[in-house]
Amino acid sequence: MTPTRLFDCIQWQLEKYPKEDMFAAKEEGGIWKKYSTQEVAELVDKLSCGLAHLGIGPNDMSIEGRDKVAVLSNNRPEWMILDLAVQKTGAVLTPIYPTISVNELEFILNDASVKLVFVSDKDLYEKVQSIRDKTPSVTAVYTFNYIQEALFWKDLLSMGTREDKETVQKISSAISSEDLCTILYTSGTTGFPKGVMLSHKNILSNVQNVDEVFDAIAGKDDRALSFLPLNHIFERMVTYIYLYNGMSIYYAQSLETIGENLKEVQPTVFSTVPRLLEKVYERIIGKGQELTGVKRKLFFWAVDIGSRYEINKNQGWWYNTQLALANKLIFKKWREGLGGKVKAIVTGAAACQVRLLRVFTAGKIVIMEGYGLTETSPVISVNRFEEKGRYFGTVGPVIKNVEVKLAEDGEICCRGDNVMMGYYKRPDLTAECIDKDGWFHTGDIGIWVDNKFLKITDRKKEIFKTSGGKYVAPQPIENKMKESAFIEQMMVVGAEKKFAGALIVPAVAQLKEWCTKHGIGNGNTRELIRNPRVIELYKGIVEDYNKLFNHVEQVKKFELLENEWNIDGGELTPTLKLKRKVIMEKYRDAIERIYAD
Repeated sequence: MTPTRLFDCIQWQLEKYPKEDMFAAKEEGGIWKKYSTQEVAELVDKLSCGLAHLGIGPNDMSIEGRDKVAVLSNNRPEWMILDLAVQKTGAVLTPIYPTISVNELEFILNDASVKLVFVSDKDLYEKVQSIRDKTPSVTAVYTFNYIQEALFWKDLLSMGTREDKETVQKISSAISSEDLCTILYTSGTTGFPKGVMLSHKNILSNVQNVDEVFDAIAGKDDRALSFLPLNHIFERMVTYIYLYNGMSIYYAQSLETIGENLKEVQPTVFSTVPRLLEKVYERIIGKGQELTGVKRKLFFWAVDIGSRYEINKNQGWWYNTQLALANKLIFKKWREGLGGKVKAIVTGAAACQVRLLRVFTAGKIVIMEGYGLTETSPVISVNRFEEKGRYFGTVGPVIKNVEVKLAEDGEICCRGDNVMMGYYKRPDLTAECIDKDGWFHTGDIGIWVDNKFLKITDRKKEIFKTSGGKYVAPQPIENKMKESAFIEQMMVVGAEKKFAGALIVPAVAQLKEWCTKHGIGNGNTRELIRNPRVIELYKGIVEDYNKLFNHVEQVKKFELLENEWNIDGGELTPTLKLKRKVIMEKYRDAIERIYAD
């Protein structure tokens, strides 16, 4: 039976390739606890009956009528068990980023009229409890970790009665592919989040249409490591691809333990975002800089060879000989650092630096960069595993059964079963982005490369006009300049100003090493970024990259900033995109200094 609802994946896996380790996660004592397919099936059934016993269900089957269940948690087997159980009751799972602000949390719980909340630990439990008096729809908060004063999720497993079981069976058999499955509140870069409504068909069509892309890297004997937040549609949809292919899913303990977990799990594939991939690369380069003598020379010789790699192009026997040697001496250790079995890394959510794509690909680690939005469930296009289906600097060919066209202004428009049902309780916003012909307007500007590969050039709303009436697209400038080892983060500014300027966050470790080498000393970051020689260093870097852009796009002045932008500081979204309006407001003084003259 071809699955038509997401929760069908349990029976699908039981029939086709039952596993001893459908899910696995580390528990106390550092031991991996494995959940078999059969065990997961039983837990999902028990939990769905427990939820039904509490009165959780579809009610009148309408979007508004269905009960909403929220989850704030790190990635773990219980997350997916809850997801599958809520689906079977006909209720709607509403995942929320654990890092969310209290104000946004209050907004979502009230906007969705959430009835039950599941959290992973004490900190998140206390975060929810702190606004209980402001969220009247919430009747109970359950925890995945045992906390003495809280309701424990396992207590629900023994609550269900025979009547509850019959109720769930009746409801689940009546659920269609068109039914609402989940509401995902997009973090957005401005204002309060919007609730994206996705049906079983939205997500499942994406799973099935991307499945052919995974054929070369995903098999029933393979493992995946999961660490991108499951409350983001990218990791959640990829999880269902793993389940439908019979892959085992191991959950990383945290972002800090990814390196250790990769070596333990030895995954074939994992998904990430460019910012984390950049961090991996920076750590590798940092290790190389610690080397001395011949070893250091060999390391950076290999990096140089890799940085010149071209896809689908034979660069001759001499280059190929050098690359083979670089793989044997250096890149082999990179692969071992990722567990030794990685065939591909799937990345999305933001543009990946081409230099990273070149070096990792040269080292036989395929980076499959893709593109999509929460509203498109999410994948629209992706670079394939096979070389002929990849092109550096693009987000690959469009996936099957999805249509893409470029509007007159270059905006990417998408149509297909993957396009959302709409924004929850906001038909006005839905009408703004889905036209009468069913085309979803993404807000991204793109072009075609070789009439096959989609390339994102910028966000429509982020392109700004200078006071001279010239348009500047900030993303290509930022992405190119961030290739410098000395630039950690960057944001181009200049709307209604005479020229383009930039806020630059230095790569502190690299900068301090340079300062030590040039006798500037080991002052703190605040002192270093004010040092005239450091400012001259960055002027030189910016001027070198400016040569790649036309006069209007060139960064004329910049300000170096002391602190890195992050989620907790409010400058980044949970998917690590820049919150431009927040940054502009927070660093208003720095921007004013850029344009003071």
